[in-house]
Amino acid sequence: MHPLHRPPAVPVHLFQPDDATGNRSFTLVRLQGEVVPVPYMLLPHRKDYYLLFFVRHTSGRHWVDMTPYTHQDNTLYFTNPSQILVNEELAPTWGTYLGFTREFLAVQSNASLRELPLIQNSHHWHQLRLSAVDAAFVEQVLANLDAEHHRAGAWQHQLLSAHLSVLLTYLSRLYTEQLTGPDASADQRVLQAYQAQVEENFRDAHEVSAYATRLQLPAKHLSAIVKAQSGKPAIKHVHERLVLEARRLLVYSDQSLKEIAFELGFSEASYFSRFFKRETGLTPLAYRTSRPSRKMS
Repeated sequence: MHPLHRPPAVPVHLFQPDDATGNRSFTLVRLQGEVVPVPYMLLPHRKDYYLLFFVRHTSGRHWVDMTPYTHQDNTLYFTNPSQILVNEELAPTWGTYLGFTREFLAVQSNASLRELPLIQNSHHWHQLRLSAVDAAFVEQVLANLDAEHHRAGAWQHQLLSAHLSVLLTYLSRLYTEQLTGPDASADQRVLQAYQAQVEENFRDAHEVSAYATRLQLPAKHLSAIVKAQSGKPAIKHVHERLVLEARRLLVYSDQSLKEIAFELGFSEASYFSRFFKRETGLTPLAYRTSRPSRKMS
């Protein structure tokens, strides 16, 4: 089989049309102590859609890539389609599960939502703690979404989009306050735009100059802003993203080093191996064998 057509290394679970409404791009499920019977959640996997999970109460722990998140009350957990996820257990849960696809965000009226900090998630963080006031607000917006979700009609998509816009904008404000502070300067916005471009293009673009072209900025100017705002060179952001994806594939897939190198845009496996050792201190093979369990534990 040609490598371009090989099956994905980690299972990708596709968005399923909503059972109650048949909606093919948006779903919302309210849980009142149920255990969601989805066995694949106990194995490493990706989802091909965005997921927000507002937890009123549950127990246990889940992992996003190699980071554990112990479940806490009044907390919002969120992921985008690139993450590798796994739950350690399926526990009774009180909360709301909300999923939507890239296609939902691609609709013209929703396009601006793709630029929100929560969706871009440049900090690669996946939880927000909510105060009582924040939790009450989020709960009310989710109730509005739930009501509209079950009310079919010509205006349903527009109203779902409006309620979702309120929710994601509100959560993005919390995201920036908890992770970056409430105000973003022009240079911080350049950093955020750079990080978003790296997330989208790291497999194909390994040089800062390629991102400078995309952002229509001189490469030296972009490098200076990114270094000043983040404390590390612009190229380091690219390298860290490549290492993160390499670690995912080394731990959770059986792909060969050559296949991983090809997937990450390296022309030779030997070049990839040198790059990985320089960045981590271990060869790819040593890293893979140092993590004998493919479970997130």
